[in-house]
Amino acid sequence: MTDTETAESRTIPFRTVRTRRIAFEYPTTDLPRHYMNDDLVMSHVVSVLSALFPNGEDFFVQSVRNYRDQIVDPQLKKQVGGFIGQEAIHGREHRTFNDRLHQLGYPTHRIDKGVGLLFKGLGGKYLSKRVQLAITAALEHYTATLAEVLLSSPEARNMFSVDEIRSLLLWHALEESEHKSVAFDVYQEAVGNYRIRVRVMNVVTVAFIAAVIFETFLSLLGDPATRDLKRLRRSLGALRSSPFLHADVWRHLRDYNRPDFHPDDRDTTELVERWRTTLFGEEGSLADRLKSRGGGSGDEAVAEAG
Repeated sequence: MTDTETAESRTIPFRTVRTRRIAFEYPTTDLPRHYMNDDLVMSHVVSVLSALFPNGEDFFVQSVRNYRDQIVDPQLKKQVGGFIGQEAIHGREHRTFNDRLHQLGYPTHRIDKGVGLLFKGLGGKYLSKRVQLAITAALEHYTATLAEVLLSSPEARNMFSVDEIRSLLLWHALEESEHKSVAFDVYQEAVGNYRIRVRVMNVVTVAFIAAVIFETFLSLLGDPATRDLKRLRRSLGALRSSPFLHADVWRHLRDYNRPDFHPDDRDTTELVERWRTTLFGEEGSLADRLKSRGGGSGDEAVAEAG
């Protein structure tokens, strides 16, 4: 049986992938520069990741939208609309956060510009649409894996000393978990080539990790606090026990290369339901932030995030 035949035989289950129109605001005067519990390195790592998101999310939206008209399954069609809307709002909110980080001295604007040029080249000149979609599916596996760590690990959540930043990342993590299978399912239905999927993932792994390490290094060079070598060594040493770098995380990431892999193999239904209630239930901590109780289409959210 070919990869495409396997993909076509899969029934897409019902999933709640809702576009939530939400906005976050950050302290204008007393936001600490090292907002990850005064951890020097982790504050720069999270800032680099945030700087990668806006243009990355735009690329994800476009790569999935390229195949929207080829999707047959009605459930997947609906989920794609939610995926597009969620990713558009993610990009908008991280741009706002990145502006605040820029004011603190982080090079988020430079990174954002570079990522924009990179994805513009990948999307417009050099790579086929199926490879672009494979890149999106691979990177979605990374974001879903990191999201699961944040949602499931109190230690990971306690690394954030600013409530608003923690809330931003929890909302983002919840929605990444809600739509973690969408880009993969679109790839399987529209392309279904296992070799391309794995080769792209291997390249993405090297490029993504190298980019985060390199940009974090440059970001740290611009921070006067890095001159405190004792503090820098202590911060680097703390990475060894970070929940985001646990061996289970790497095993989960490598799982993607299995021929029979699917994001739903790792059942996070209960985790997602718990955080959906915690954040957006009747008494959810972010329920009053929602601009609209309605869902709306993904394209409307893209226009709004514009």
